[in-house]
Parts: sequence; C-alpha cells; structure tokens
Amino acid sequence: MPAPNAISADKLSRLVGTANCPRIVDLRDSPARVLPGTIPADRHGAAIGGAVVVVDQDGGTAALAAVAVLRSDGVAAEVLEGGFAAWEAAELPTVALAHLPPRRGDGRTWWVTRSRPKVDRIACPWLIRRFVDPLARFLFVAPAEVLAVAARERAEPFDVAEAGVVWSHRDEKCTFDIMVEAFGLTDHGPLARIAAIVRGADTDRLDVAPEAAGLLAISLGLSRSHGDDHEQLEAGMVVYDALYRWARDAYAERHNWSSHQPARARTPA
Repeated sequence: MPAPNAISADKLSRLVGTANCPRIVDLRDSPARVLPGTIPADRHGAAIGGAVVVVDQDGGTAALAAVAVLRSDGVAAEVLEGGFAAWEAAELPTVALAHLPPRRGDGRTWWVTRSRPKVDRIACPWLIRRFVDPLARFLFVAPAEVLAVAARERAEPFDVAEAGVVWSHRDEKCTFDIMVEAFGLTDHGPLARIAAIVRGADTDRLDVAPEAAGLLAISLGLSRSHGDDHEQLEAGMVVYDALYRWARDAYAERHNWSSHQPARARTPA
C-alpha cells in the first residue's frame, strides 16, 4: 500500500525547475548529489508556509517521520516515493554539490556580480535559484567593487573577468555554461537548449541558436525597464521560467497565423 502524503518521482520531476516547485529537503548525511532545488535539512524552516517534499535514500522511516512532524505543524509536506534511489533509477537530473560555495550563517549561499545585468547575470541567478540553491542571495555592485565585496561578505563572485574567479567566461563558453557543467546538469536537455541560447545572446554569436536574438532583445529591454537590479532579476526570473517550459515542453512546436485556427466545417457537396 502506497504511503499517504507521498509524491512520485515522475510527478515531482514535472515541478522541478519551475516557480511552483516545492521546497525539497534532503535528510541524507553529506550527499554528493541531490535533487534540483534541494535545501539542507537543517534549513527546512525556511520552507514553512509553502509545500515541502522530504527525501531520504529510499523513502523509508526517516522521511515518513519528518513528513508526519511537518504536517503536524500545518506544513503541506510529502515524502518522495522510493527516495533518492528511485529518482536516480529513473535517470532524472541531479545536482553535484562539489562546487557549491559554502553557506553563510543564514543557510544561504551568497553571490556577487556587476550591477546593471543583461544576459548572463540574470540567467545564472535563475539557474542557481531553480536548480542549485532556492535560498540564494545575490548582490549587485559596481564592477570595480565585486572582489572587495566578495571578500568582505564571503560572497561568491560570478561573471567577472578577474584572475581567480571560477564562475566566469572560459574560451567560447559563458558563465551559464560553466555553471551547468560544474553542477552536473549538462545531460538535462532543457538546460542544454537554454545554455546555447544564453551563450549566443551573451557573446554576440546570434547564429548559435535561432532564439538567441530574441533573448538578447528581451534582456536589453528588461535592463532599460528597471532601474533596480533586484527588480530586474525578479522580472527576469519570469522570462527564464517561460524559456525553461518552452525548452522542456514546447521546443518542437511551431506556430503561424493558421496553425491554431479552428478547423473549418466542410461545405456540403
């Protein structure tokens, strides 16, 4: 008999990477790989008020007990059926944690980059919040201050052309490419499609993907529509959420003036 308050790997996979994904709490000790969007077990309090999915290795007693406790507190909690083992067996995407920056005392990773973002500096925060650390904090500062602020606030610098910065352009790859690779997400088809579009838009190689020119136009428009970088980031999250759903579910769909017209009734002979 299936456990009550459980969610299957297949159903959860349709929520992962979207704005509607529940907080995913992993109970395993120091895992090397986790489900996208996972937060540490000792930080699940940050999920109160929203839905939670609890993961252990096999969907056993530890996860069931944690769900029962959370539900007693009024949290809409579910256990992942079969735990991480079932997710991995279904060959669903996982995130490698080897390159995740240390979390600050508030349980969040902190990141810092140049102000007035355009493409990469919106795409990377979207990737981090949707797949790596939903609680991540982003700081935008003047270009000359990025490394100083990074050192002072123990924040991870990204998309900065400075020696020693891990998260930056490398050869023909942009920062988004580097993050997708480092976090072990290159085999996730939708992100591979988005990576090509971001790379084309961010490096002035609009031939890389047909959609790159459109993303560049939208990114430049967002930059000019928002004077505050954090407001722009929130607006950009919606853009990349839509791009992800296209890359996952609609990339093969075509549209023209007549493709969505209702079928015409046949005229009697």
